[in-house]
Formats: sequence, structure tokens, C-alpha cells
Amino acid sequence: MDILYIVIPAYNEEANIRQVIEDWYPVVEEHSASQQSRLVIIDDGSKDNTYKIITECAASRPLLKAVTKKNSGHGPTVLDGYRYALKHGADYIFQTDSDGQTRPEEFAEFWSQKDMYDMVIGNRKGRQDGASRVFVTKTLKLVLRLCFGVTVPDANTPFRLMNAETLKKYIDLIPRDFNLPNVLIPVIYTKQNCKIKYIPITFRPRQGGTNSINMKKITKIGIHAVKDFRTINKTIPASGLHKKK
Repeated sequence: MDILYIVIPAYNEEANIRQVIEDWYPVVEEHSASQQSRLVIIDDGSKDNTYKIITECAASRPLLKAVTKKNSGHGPTVLDGYRYALKHGADYIFQTDSDGQTRPEEFAEFWSQKDMYDMVIGNRKGRQDGASRVFVTKTLKLVLRLCFGVTVPDANTPFRLMNAETLKKYIDLIPRDFNLPNVLIPVIYTKQNCKIKYIPITFRPRQGGTNSINMKKITKIGIHAVKDFRTINKTIPASGLHKKK
């Protein structure tokens, strides 16, 4: 059976994290692969009770793994989660966020197509997270086209299922402290002619708590990212025909 690791980064999500665990733990149970699959929630140095709640939930859920670390931001935490999953033998890695905006019932369609693609990624339709966020996504799409010469429908969606073997091949192209690794992954895959499938998903409003990323921070990250994109583009191998083993 295929081993699934669901990776969820969390920072100051005490208002949401218990419900997120209740939503996603049944998914990893359903795909437990003889009890080898895991729901891994990585606490990014939260200042509230997020990690305490995760550990309390893990006491009665053997497939839930609570990890904590020094605060480094969403991007590096996501990368830490991917590397953790690769290290522990995942065959497939699924990533979503801890704010409750995604729906676990939409996972089944992604899983049904996992053998045909290197990555199956959500394309957020009818988004309910605000016009400013939609604007950022559209702007990012243009920036990626200008910096990398590729078109990515929705690069930063926190709802993606990845073949671990493919991710392992390319993850070292992304700097460990990079703020937007989920943006770079579909860019790299597209440039390498990997097989990617985009599936429309629901994207609800944040279910509780306060978003730690505001427009000021987004703008600052975006300006810095453009500079990084130009540097990183030089390290990505020339387009080739990726072949999935």
C-alpha cells in the first residue's frame, strides 16, 4: 500500500487546529497503509496554545505526529514538513494549511489520480478569502510568467498531492529559508515537463483566528521574491523531458 503523509504547517492557530485535526485525521486513517501513513502538523514556534492542543490530540491518535520548531515562517516550515515526510518513507505527500479554508472531502478525487501525475494541485475557484488575496494570486501568475517563462494557473494553492519520488528529485533546488516554496514547485515541475493536474477546489474563508500575513507583509515578501526568482531561475536545469519511473 502507498504511504501517505499529510503535512500541515501551523502558527498561532489555537482557534482552528483542533477542528483541522478532526477534519484531516480520518483521511490519513482511511489511507493508513498498515499504520505507516501520518498526519504531520508542524508548529512554527507558536506563541499561543497551538502545539499544546496538537500534542493533546496526538495522545489518542496514533497516526498524528506533533512537531515543533523555532519560528521561521510558513515557507521554511512547509519545506521542513516535506523533508520530514521524505525522510520517513512517504510515497505521497499532501499539503494543506491549518486555517480550515480547504475541504477534506475533496481529497478523494486527488488521490484517485495520483498514479497518473507527479503532482495534483488545487485550482481555487469562487474564492472566499477576499479580493486582495485574489489580486495577489493573479499578480503572482504574471510575475512567474515574466521571471520563469511559464504559466501556472494557481501556484501557491495549499492543497497539493505530490509523488514523493519526484519531489525528492527537485526539492534541493529550493533554498531552505525560501518564503514561497509552494510557488517554486509547480514552476520547476512545469519547466521540467513533469505531469501536473489542476483540479478546481473550494476555498472557504478562514474558519477562525487572525491571519498573520497582511497586505504589507505580502508586498514585502513579493518584492523580495522577485529578486530571488531571478537568481533561482539560473539554478533550474534547462527544460527536459521528465520521466516518472
